[in-house]
Amino acid sequence: MSGRAVDDRRAADVIELLRSAAESLRTHPGRKGAVDWIPVRGRLLATGDLHDNPMHFQKVVDLARLGADPDHHVVLQELIHGERTMNGLDLSYRMLTKVAKLVLDHPGQVHPLLANHELAQMAGHSVSKGGGCMTARFHEGLDYVFGDDSDEVFEALGTFIRSMPLAARTEHGIFCSHSLPGPAMMPRFDLDIIERELVPEDYEALVGSAWMMVWGRGHTTEQMETIAERWGVSLFLLGHAFVENGIEMAGPRTILMNTDHERGAVLPIDLDGPVPTAESAMFSVLPLASVGSAS
Repeated sequence: MSGRAVDDRRAADVIELLRSAAESLRTHPGRKGAVDWIPVRGRLLATGDLHDNPMHFQKVVDLARLGADPDHHVVLQELIHGERTMNGLDLSYRMLTKVAKLVLDHPGQVHPLLANHELAQMAGHSVSKGGGCMTARFHEGLDYVFGDDSDEVFEALGTFIRSMPLAARTEHGIFCSHSLPGPAMMPRFDLDIIERELVPEDYEALVGSAWMMVWGRGHTTEQMETIAERWGVSLFLLGHAFVENGIEMAGPRTILMNTDHERGAVLPIDLDGPVPTAESAMFSVLPLASVGSAS
């Protein structure tokens, strides 16, 4: 469907778009196991939680300049469940359709990571943001827009979410994921999960390794060093935390980001150069408030 106009209120268009984008994510040459591998050339634009902020999404797309060079990449995460609703209805499925269209327009360059809100929506787990059950509001939004076709649209959304990688990484050690398992989860967490295809058990609440990876908090330096050594990581770029200033260091090799709120930020990284340290990467941070109005 690349290049074709999509009506995001028409069930048939949305279903075809999501299924096509899922197939593209699963089959592009950089996909290995549960990880998108990014070549060590060009540029990476890393982002934090987006939560259905359309203005910031458009700024990210403009900054990524995906059409300018096939070696430009963008990492996106936590796409749905924003603070804006329409009469209490969450219509953030539209952000998933925007990202799906971007995936098809720039195959292999767009890396939407599995995050806890997408997983919760797909699996039917309750999750709140600012009060109220966002998963219920999301379903009510689908029913409002698609009526009798809402179940089939939801199934296609699940197909797209299940196609999302757990992480995007470079061979020289930059690792982007929504989060990592909390310290208490480590004895039960499968550290080999990034090297294999995900299975239904990985998504199970509390016990699945994919669930642990997108819900974990409170990481310790010792734990991060253990994971870094096992996975060959020099720099972790994570979301899943409220970061008041948009971006902050959370350890010697860890950066946390938000892209959704008024101080949201992104991090451009030149992949032709050496891997930055967490400290040196902070000098490249770009607050989205400093970027002109989206086109």
